Amino acid sequence: MLYGIVAATTALLLAAVLAALLRAPALRLGLLDRRQRQRRVPLSGGAAVVVATCLVVVAGDRTGFAPLGEGMGALLAAGAAVAALGLAADAWRLKTRFLLAGTTVAAAFVVPYGDTGVPAGVAAAGWIACVALAFRALDHADGVAGTVGVVTAFGVAACAAAEVMDGLAVLLSVLAAALTGFLMHNWPPARVALGGCGAMFTGFLLAAAAVTTRAGQDAVTGAGVLFALTAVAVADAALVVLARRTAGRPLLRRGPDHLAHRLRRLGLTPAGVAVGVGAAAFAGVLMGTLVHTGLLGAGAVLWVAGGMTVVVLVLWRVRARVPGQGCGGPDARVGREARVSREAGGGRDVSPRPRPRSRRQAVALLRPPREPVESPLRAARRMESPQVSGSLRVRSR
Repeated sequence: MLYGIVAATTALLLAAVLAALLRAPALRLGLLDRRQRQRRVPLSGGAAVVVATCLVVVAGDRTGFAPLGEGMGALLAAGAAVAALGLAADAWRLKTRFLLAGTTVAAAFVVPYGDTGVPAGVAAAGWIACVALAFRALDHADGVAGTVGVVTAFGVAACAAAEVMDGLAVLLSVLAAALTGFLMHNWPPARVALGGCGAMFTGFLLAAAAVTTRAGQDAVTGAGVLFALTAVAVADAALVVLARRTAGRPLLRRGPDHLAHRLRRLGLTPAGVAVGVGAAAFAGVLMGTLVHTGLLGAGAVLWVAGGMTVVVLVLWRVRARVPGQGCGGPDARVGREARVSREAGGGRDVSPRPRPRSRRQAVALLRPPREPVESPLRAARRMESPQVSGSLRVRSR
């Protein structure tokens, strides 16, 4: 117990210090995330979380104060490999398919096939990879990914403690403490961000730990518990897929259409978004933990599924800003007119009619310019002036 408190405190302080120290190198190397057009956020928080977690956990295992146990070393090594893959994605913008393939391979080495079976183990490896990428997508706003990670880590640690997996519980507690230290710099307005390195590391460890905790138990109940523990990440991914499919946009192209973006459109502040998303994650994690420990029946997970479905459908109706197109501006109006004209024309692409020119402009273009009119008196004087001057010259001679 005493070592757990010391380890958590050390991880918190170490992550907070490393996040501050690594900020300047991230700025020089260009490891940045543009949360807004005028604000650049360095992606140094992920490396701080990974280093703090690994150092504290390995130190506890080597000194014998908190042995990891069988399989936990492989889990930590696979998580570090996924973190390195995420760091490469931050530096060189790797495609999502490569990240999914690499994370799936890493997950295949940590799934307990002896307890799950080969078919369920393969499905679990794919699910772990998807959750890791979903956590990477959660790092789209200040404080969101860190808050959800802390809440989920404590919930999965409670499930591991109920199964007497002390090494796994210590690992997740240290991870939660490191994420808390990171949140000191990531709370709105954020000075650092997790990036792919920290977000994929967090999602991978949480998903793999949840699978290890539920291994060997009822598969249907286990699937419900796994969903409840990661309900917010799943809801964010489902919302993005639904919105981009219905709008005809590519699934893998980044855009401001995630949970936090739509909540901001509803008027919430950045801190309010982080608190609200964290509260939703806490509700799902609490329900999953109660079902895992047997305090609630498996049907309680349906409440989480129903609530998340309602949230996704409501936020789907909130208009998001599409890159390159203003929300409700002239570009959006022209796009809507073109779409309505195309539907009215039976699928033919009918461009919107141009605006008619004003009546004053049309008259000005059709009427020829008027020539200056000379008065009759001035014309008579002009005709008489040569004659008068000629007679005067004759008389003078």
